[in-house]
Amino acid sequence: MTYDVLTMGRISVDIYPNDIGVGLADVTSFGKYLGGSPSNVAVAAARHGRRTAVVTRTGDDPFGEYLHRELAKFGVDDRFVTPVASLQTPATFCAIMPEQHEFPLYFYGRFPTAPDLQIRAEELDTESIREARIFWSTVTGLCQEPSRSAHVAAHEARPRSGLSEGQFTVLDLDFRPMFWDSEDAAREQVAKVLPHVTVAIGNEEECAVAVGHGTPDEQADRLLAAGVEIAVVKLGPEGVMAKTRTERVVSAPVPVQTLNGLGAGDSFGGAFCHALLASWPLAQVLDYANAAGAIVASRLSCADAMPTPDEVTSLLAERGRLVPEAVAR
Repeated sequence: MTYDVLTMGRISVDIYPNDIGVGLADVTSFGKYLGGSPSNVAVAAARHGRRTAVVTRTGDDPFGEYLHRELAKFGVDDRFVTPVASLQTPATFCAIMPEQHEFPLYFYGRFPTAPDLQIRAEELDTESIREARIFWSTVTGLCQEPSRSAHVAAHEARPRSGLSEGQFTVLDLDFRPMFWDSEDAAREQVAKVLPHVTVAIGNEEECAVAVGHGTPDEQADRLLAAGVEIAVVKLGPEGVMAKTRTERVVSAPVPVQTLNGLGAGDSFGGAFCHALLASWPLAQVLDYANAAGAIVASRLSCADAMPTPDEVTSLLAERGRLVPEAVAR
């Protein structure tokens, strides 16, 4: 089986409050959801009709069982998801305070390590990784061993020179300082996989960790100089920019009433993969992904909130943006 999108890395149970606008100390009830950025991206791409799978690890516990059920519910292949007997499935709590635009995260079960950081190189199905149309991983997967070596091995299994037309290797520059000793340590590890990457995605701070500080254009240019074919730099309230060696496009923000800013980037990622595989023009790829991210920002959860193609194209049409299907025809 060849996957459209094969992701690798973090998975967890997201514990989100049902009480909006208060700190965790005052929350009285919660809901639980599938979480973890690469897992959410796989869910998002599946929602757009793509064949997806995730390479990750859970604890051998009820929360691990729950995550398997959720992946199956969302249509994500879980054959590469196995338990680590000595560890518990992590949980991630957040507070949701949209008026302050604050969504602080609290990670439990990740220190000193987590099951998804115990992926080992010798356990990988390198053929599936090599054959996937898109392989997606994150910088967080490089933060400790044995996950670090496994991620390097996965990237080495699909060198740029071995990719066919229509294949992409995406690195989410996702940087979470609590998992690293320093930015320099993260930059050193990014340098090990960047030579295999064809698409890099991150905000300005994450790009700074990967290739140094500078303007968004300077950061994109450094990523391109490292061999990346598409550099995507998220510009916050200014939207998102994508740059190739021949093109520079910017997608303006898609205004929505934000409820929970968490998960928008993962929705962006899954929609970006879908649009990239559809061979739409880069400007429409960005607009589509931007709209998908905006929809999740307007909803409570992450994985459960991932939009369908009809929802994304409806929002684009409402905002007067070009609908990609019309371009594809």
